[in-house]
Amino acid sequence: MNKNEFIAAVSENKNLEKLALSKAAVAAVIDAALETVEHALQNDEEVRLVGFGNFYVAKRAASKGRNPRTGEEIDIKASRAPKFKAGKLLKELVNSLPVKK
Repeated sequence: MNKNEFIAAVSENKNLEKLALSKAAVAAVIDAALETVEHALQNDEEVRLVGFGNFYVAKRAASKGRNPRTGEEIDIKASRAPKFKAGKLLKELVNSLPVKK
């Protein structure tokens, strides 16, 4: 599902039916929510959505590595990466569905 399909699915959600929001309004809310998560992660804050999951920043220290082609040793810079850990309810929901082949 891409972003446009996601916006369409959210705008058709029965929980939002009473609000009669346009797709543009739903898109603005989704963009604002994602931007809020982005800013929190930039500031090394964790975003916890109970039952859904946690967004957080993982930090990796600088290390030494090897170029697989030449075997030459290289320095790998320290980095930060956004991560997501699914919550218990989301895991249970996903695992309750039959596996498609």
